[in-house]
Amino acid sequence: MIKSLYIRVVLTFLVSVIAGTVIAFYVSTWIFEEKLNVNAQINLRNFGQDVVRIYKTLPLREADAFVSEMKQLDSYYIRIYEATGQFQSYGKLNGHKSVMVTMEQLKKVIDGGVVQETPNGIASVLLGLPLKTEMGTKAMFLETLAPPSASFVAKWGLIFAICSLIAGSLLILVASVFLVRPINKLTKATKRIAAGDFNVKLNIKQTSELGTLARSFEGMMHDLQQLEQMRRDFVSNVSHEVQSPLTSISGYAQALKQVNLSDQERSRYLDIIIAEAKRMSKMSDSLLKLSLLESQSQQLRLATLSLDEKIRRVIVALQPQWSARNIHFELNLQTVKVTADHDQLNQVWTNILANSIKFSKDGGVINVSILQDIKNVTVRISDSGIGIPLEDQKRIFERFFKADRSHSRKYEGSGMGLAIVKQIVSLHQGDIRVESELGQGTTFIVTLPITTPID
Repeated sequence: MIKSLYIRVVLTFLVSVIAGTVIAFYVSTWIFEEKLNVNAQINLRNFGQDVVRIYKTLPLREADAFVSEMKQLDSYYIRIYEATGQFQSYGKLNGHKSVMVTMEQLKKVIDGGVVQETPNGIASVLLGLPLKTEMGTKAMFLETLAPPSASFVAKWGLIFAICSLIAGSLLILVASVFLVRPINKLTKATKRIAAGDFNVKLNIKQTSELGTLARSFEGMMHDLQQLEQMRRDFVSNVSHEVQSPLTSISGYAQALKQVNLSDQERSRYLDIIIAEAKRMSKMSDSLLKLSLLESQSQQLRLATLSLDEKIRRVIVALQPQWSARNIHFELNLQTVKVTADHDQLNQVWTNILANSIKFSKDGGVINVSILQDIKNVTVRISDSGIGIPLEDQKRIFERFFKADRSHSRKYEGSGMGLAIVKQIVSLHQGDIRVESELGQGTTFIVTLPITTPID
């Protein structure tokens, strides 16, 4: 089996050219053969009638001498038969094989009939005419030889086909190199990417389908590079987040083995172990949640409920966090009923509000507003916290990305909360975006359809 695309392209072209040449030859022969034969029959009949008149006009000897000197004998071969089958020929065959005359044909012409046959070949005709001479009736058979023009055309066509095949083969050999080269580059690039090397430059400038494929490949390679970097960041972040509670659990568990601990210390150590275990459990739940949302295997359970009431309940549930830091809320919540999966949306409001509380300054203010139009509802959640760097604003909703890495030790989190938010909003056919300036706070804007379409 031929595996090389280059060889396949060349062989396909050669087979196509050869098959096309053969088919074209036979088709053209089939189209023009009948016309050439008809034309040859007319010319041969006119020449034969001229010869018949010569033998009628001149004595036999003079007629034979006259006919033997005719220039038309370069294109015609004449045989004059006696009734016994003996014949006298005029003209040279020059390698041409004469058509055999049967006794039936001979007898028919002697009796005054006419014989006309078209043997195989182009412009090949056999004509039998009765020839009346002073010695009695004879049978004259005239036969066309290959005319010089037809021979020239045939030779020219053959040479043209051979030259066309050779020139076309050379051109396709050169052209196929340029055709296959981008594919070879893509193949090598694929192998390098599979090995983990994303620094691949294709430099394919073509505007054809191959150029489009190369640009799509480069886009995919860039996405894979970003995904790999996010995966590494995620592993690093999760490793840190997991290592910290594990270290605490291990250290305090070892401390509990001490026999001289007071009941108060023992209780405090157990509380720390329980808190760290809950932290790990929450991280595990977030990972599972994100995995389910990204696989889109989780179905929405739609219900029509009051969106403003749901947000109020989330704020109340988070009261221990914001009241401990003297953070206040300013609410401008228009009464809106939305058809959606409100359990899922609670996760959205919880994650965004928890982030706003986490990154706000003590005594800060968080503004929450709802604005409704004909088809959509827009929820704005603004804080006056530390803000998000501009280069991170485009990536904070990506999987495995943890924004504000310089504060990763001060502010707990694995960087999955906003990725979960993005997935839930997308499942509701909505949109989420962020506006932020460093030191000036952050605003999350969530737009949802009033009625979520069912896929």
